Amino acid sequence: MARKFAAYAAGLMASSVLVQPAMAQESAEAQAEDRVSDNTIIVTATRRAENVQDIPIAVTAVTPEQLDKQGVVNVQNITQVSPSFSTSSAQIASGSVVLRIRGVGTTSNNIGFESAVGIFVDGAYQSRPGVALSEFVDIERVEVLRGPQGTLFGRNTSAGALNITTNRPDLNEFGGFVNATYGNFDLINIQGAINAPLIEDTLAVRLTGAYRERDGTVDVIDGTGTQIGESGTIDQKLFRAQLGYESEGGLRLRLIGDYSDASNGCCAAIQLLADNNIDAVIPALGGPANGGFANPVVARDPFDQSTAEAALDTLTATASRPPLADVEQWGITGELEFPLGDNADLILIGSYRDFSSSENYDLDFSGLDIFDVDRLDTDIQTFTAEARIQGDALDGRLSWMVGGFYSDEQINADIDFALGADYDLLVGAIFGGAAGPAPLQLFTGADPALTTATNRYFQSAESWSIFTHNVFDITDSLSLTVGLRYSDETKTGGFEQTESTNPACTGAVAGVVNGTTPAPLIGGTLGLGCFAFVAPALGDAVPFFPLPAEFEVPFSDNELIYTGKLTYQFDAPVTAYASFTHGYKAGGINLDITAATGGADPTFLSEEVDAYEVGVKAQFLDDAVTLNVAGFIEEFSNFQVLEFTGAQFTTFNVNRAISSGVEIESVIRPTADLTFNAGLTVTDARYPDDCDGGVPNANVTTLCGNTLTNAPSIVAIAGVNYDKDIGSNLRGFFSGQVRTESDRRTSTQARSVPSAATIASFGGDIQAAVDAAPLVPFDVQDSNTKVNLRVGIGAQDESWTLELWGVNVTDQITRGVTFNTVLRGGSRSAFAQEPATYGVTVRSKF
Repeated sequence: MARKFAAYAAGLMASSVLVQPAMAQESAEAQAEDRVSDNTIIVTATRRAENVQDIPIAVTAVTPEQLDKQGVVNVQNITQVSPSFSTSSAQIASGSVVLRIRGVGTTSNNIGFESAVGIFVDGAYQSRPGVALSEFVDIERVEVLRGPQGTLFGRNTSAGALNITTNRPDLNEFGGFVNATYGNFDLINIQGAINAPLIEDTLAVRLTGAYRERDGTVDVIDGTGTQIGESGTIDQKLFRAQLGYESEGGLRLRLIGDYSDASNGCCAAIQLLADNNIDAVIPALGGPANGGFANPVVARDPFDQSTAEAALDTLTATASRPPLADVEQWGITGELEFPLGDNADLILIGSYRDFSSSENYDLDFSGLDIFDVDRLDTDIQTFTAEARIQGDALDGRLSWMVGGFYSDEQINADIDFALGADYDLLVGAIFGGAAGPAPLQLFTGADPALTTATNRYFQSAESWSIFTHNVFDITDSLSLTVGLRYSDETKTGGFEQTESTNPACTGAVAGVVNGTTPAPLIGGTLGLGCFAFVAPALGDAVPFFPLPAEFEVPFSDNELIYTGKLTYQFDAPVTAYASFTHGYKAGGINLDITAATGGADPTFLSEEVDAYEVGVKAQFLDDAVTLNVAGFIEEFSNFQVLEFTGAQFTTFNVNRAISSGVEIESVIRPTADLTFNAGLTVTDARYPDDCDGGVPNANVTTLCGNTLTNAPSIVAIAGVNYDKDIGSNLRGFFSGQVRTESDRRTSTQARSVPSAATIASFGGDIQAAVDAAPLVPFDVQDSNTKVNLRVGIGAQDESWTLELWGVNVTDQITRGVTFNTVLRGGSRSAFAQEPATYGVTVRSKF
């Protein structure tokens, strides 16, 4: 189907290029004016409206036309238009979306972690990436700011920021639009907006809505091969209302209220590698074939591009229940701009957002009933306030800004864990079958399937800062930028167990004390009978075997963030700059049941970065060619990492991490109708060989010498857009884009982390144990190329447009995250990224 669609789209492309009625030639002056108009993009990355080519910041500015033509429907799809941006996600709606810029992000599904890439919507900070996943509709612009931020935006981030701006109410013109889409997987998408001036030049209202529904992209089957549901289903809606006001004296007010609701089935994992030692024993103990996986994968990776066609039928997920996440959120944002005389303005931005999600899923990702999340309820309430005064002085030679920021965030998460009816069967297989199909019942006298636990995680966080950002024109061509920010972070958070029923754990401890458990099985009986996620929170009350401990701890930190930049404007439209930025991302509290086990410190350190950057932005040939080049080195200290080991989550800081490289972005417009775009990012995002700082640690030292997760060394984008009036009040267009990336690692560790017993066998030499550790299997996602195509025809006034489109038309099968399958040490599983999607869209503007 994908090949047929690609061939059909290619045929349409040929038709759109060849069928060109004779038209009067535009004058060179008119074409030049069109190029200037179309190629000049005004951004607010500096908190002022400026030409993107004039500012000393590496920023990709994406227009709404680009969003539409490349199928960018949410934050995760920005990868299609920015080669330096990438994203991955797992199964938790509120906490497992990872955004990366220049290969750097925060890999975590722990709600206590903040994102290294900040998201700002209409100036308001979104505290977690999962909060900002609602649909892109009625968007004015998306800006991808690369490198640490803090002296311009209200919240400091260590890797970069997304600045998303929605269309504000138009005070003069009545109008709007309606879009309707139908696509494969029974996609139905309806979007619309209406703008109505209430008092001309003074007051207007804008209403925006969207609805998206789609079937799943991955079938979910049980251990017998029977389909029980789908993963990747979408059912969501969004509504946004805005009120815009402007007085004759220059006062501007914007009030925004939004509501969104989603019931999405995300995400079931696909098994990459079976654990033969376990899966072969389960049938012998009376369990299903293949260890409960209907489609076992033993010898090859179903995401291997060389066998992708053969692998298509294997991309099903096995589970005892399909995943489901219900998300509801609403928010209010207010922005006030008030002139203070002729040369200064006061800007106030305030927001409140309430986010809630309720999820349930099979956590062992198999057809056996082993381990489930019966309920995960997450609530996040965030209040932010920002005030800025900015203006000009010294006859316009100084552009200055001072401001303050405050945020208050409240997090509460309640999770019900349960062990299933097949848990003891799996334990029997882990023991090799010698102890029978129910060893925990045999040695503890209790059925582990009766085990349940309700754990509650909570955090209260306050952040405040003062900042300034100033640009001084030393000469007409040379300017100096100096920015400072002092940030103070205070958090209190912890874990408490509100309910626990675990007779197997109590019996396991008693069996060891009484000597009824065979010595070779003592460790396994305790570890599996008192499985971390459902273990009773008794701390060190049980001799010789620490259990999870309840805790409530504070965290506080402060940091001075600063930046300095030199910018030189040449006579031609060429801007060159060099900059240094010291950035920061707050540490915090590991909100996990095992965080304080054995007296461990549940807090983790703040992440800091020193970033060096040089760049050139140029336009040539009457602005027909735009070429931007940036080189960067970013050195991180106390880099924050969370790793899932197969039995628990481990949080730690890495002493050093580095991202360095070159970015090239170009737009070439030979005529007013034809545009070529290209982008190349070459990045070496890595843990250096000495990333442990000379203090060996099993988790950290194993990372040293490897690349960061999901950080390909090369990402390239190339595209073409042809848009032309074809007579009879008609216009036609064709848009095509190719994105290719090199190999990338998809899990945290490239090697297996050596256990304490393994390290002891090397005489306590951690480095030697790490060097001997085997590579993690099926970790690398092969290089791949994805193609987007769109062709359309419509009225020149855009009163109607008909489009045929395809995203990833060659159906490249790729994954974002690979991990150790729960409780199966030799098994690997992964979450798939989007397959080929295609459809038809009808648009109307009025």
